[in-house]
Amino acid sequence: MAAVEAALRWLAGREDGEPLGFLRSAIEEPASESAAVLGALVRPTESMATATPEVRALAVWGLVLDEISRMGPRGESTGPDILNAAFRLGGVDWERILDERFGQSKNLPGVFEVPPPTTTTPMHNAWRRAVSDKFSSCLARKLASLARDGEAWRTYVEIARTSLSGPQGPGRRPLPGGVQPVFLERQLVAVEMRHKTAYRRLTVRNVVACANGVDGYRARALTGWTGALAPMPVKGIFGCRAETRPGAQPGDPLTVDLRFPKPLCEGERHEFVSLACDDDLDQERHWVNVEVDHHGIAPRAVDGEGKVSGGLSVSITFDDCVPEACWWYAEQTDYERVIRPPAGDRRLLEIRRGVVEHTFQGSCRPREEYGIAFHWPRP
Repeated sequence: MAAVEAALRWLAGREDGEPLGFLRSAIEEPASESAAVLGALVRPTESMATATPEVRALAVWGLVLDEISRMGPRGESTGPDILNAAFRLGGVDWERILDERFGQSKNLPGVFEVPPPTTTTPMHNAWRRAVSDKFSSCLARKLASLARDGEAWRTYVEIARTSLSGPQGPGRRPLPGGVQPVFLERQLVAVEMRHKTAYRRLTVRNVVACANGVDGYRARALTGWTGALAPMPVKGIFGCRAETRPGAQPGDPLTVDLRFPKPLCEGERHEFVSLACDDDLDQERHWVNVEVDHHGIAPRAVDGEGKVSGGLSVSITFDDCVPEACWWYAEQTDYERVIRPPAGDRRLLEIRRGVVEHTFQGSCRPREEYGIAFHWPRP
């Protein structure tokens, strides 16, 4: 039980991704830090002899979700309320840091006393009791049973899939207005650099329609530096055709609508490919950015051959002009993303044979930005 409790605390305390992504990583990479910490949760899924790492991770996450839903009132807070805050569930716009999420829970109706406490100490106490007294022991018993019966995991796989099937599932933020009515199961971005310019940007998108009659996707590609952005022409390569129109206001960049062959019904899937090219080789890039202006992007998933089958993946190929350093960023301002991480930072990326790539572990949230930044050598 102690190992299960330690795994739960580690998952809740991570700020750089979501639990499902770390569970999958622990299964795919047995020598990783996540595998060492999460072994008590993921090893029992070995009873699913033919299941992929993605399915095994879904099974564990579905079990966690099911056990949280079964928690009853506990002391000064309900078990589900404090666990929802810890694991970013329940449709609340949760902060990234655990203590900040506990601070948010002070004002949730019916959870703590009125007026609410002035510190997060009661929340940490409630979290400790919920995990130590009941949640860990319940999970440990279930895991021991499931380790002997691979078929019994099926129910939990479906619970997890249901929770992720729509943009308003548990753990997702309430959607802001104006987002495009699609959810991306996969987005692959491949950029070819010429000198310091993103010369070609090929993007593969696998979308799920979140409404009826979705007939296209609004694309916008920009080049240059903040304050001096210029539009790049976008072409439809596969599964779409490009229609260009002026921006909403005078001076705004052009907008490209990538029209689908036919309108999609809600829940219908479609894959399409677009290409943006920049002929102005005097422009200098400091990052390759992905803006999430839709219902979000699914967490990382790979197939049996290790190829990315879900989530956001960005790769950049450099020519003879190679950066001194590259690193990934998530949900940061323009200023924050260009600050070079210190040596040994987990965000630093290795450039191999002129190529750098990164696949984001967790889901990507609406109205946030993700990408790879780089630092060029001084002249």
